[in-house]
Amino acid sequence: MRAHLARVDAVLVQALIAAALSFAHIHDIAMAAGQDGWKAWAYPISVDLLLVAAWRRLRTGTAKAAAWCWFVIALTASLGANVATAGLLDMTDVPAWLRILVAGWPAVAFLGGTLLTHSAPKTDTDENGTELIDDQGHEPEATSDPPTQPATESIPLASPIPVPVALVDHARKVAAEHHTRTGAPIDTPTLRTRLGVPAPLAEAIAAEL
Repeated sequence: MRAHLARVDAVLVQALIAAALSFAHIHDIAMAAGQDGWKAWAYPISVDLLLVAAWRRLRTGTAKAAAWCWFVIALTASLGANVATAGLLDMTDVPAWLRILVAGWPAVAFLGGTLLTHSAPKTDTDENGTELIDDQGHEPEATSDPPTQPATESIPLASPIPVPVALVDHARKVAAEHHTRTGAPIDTPTLRTRLGVPAPLAEAIAAEL
């Protein structure tokens, strides 16, 4: 337990030292670039907040490309200030490009923080849910049984219509007269018209001729 507390305390001390030194160096760079007063203190806070937002996205999200990009940007700003204040930069004569970078940093930090904080990370649960929905959208089609042929029902034949003998004899005379007059056998519609009988009865009579 004591060893664990010792390791935790050492890490906390190292973190506090690194944060304090980086904070002070970024403040000095901002002061040298013309950002005096409270503005110089706001710059290190902006860098640290962007680092924290990128680190949280790296720990919680699965889409880590954007998080790594913004983490490297914030880390470069912090390390650059540490290196620049180590005697490599004349703090009394800051180049114009550094003044431009310092002046544009708040907009860059705001953009990065907004993208990291207000865009929902794609978690494993979302991926599983998406896969589940995709699987449900592609359910295998149920195999249908081959169509069964309907059972053929026997249709009872219509019983023949009884035709009186006298009517058949009369129909023969009408048919003979029609053949003599036209030279062609009489058809069923003409026979029906000449006899004045229903169509089924005319067909039955024509079948007897």
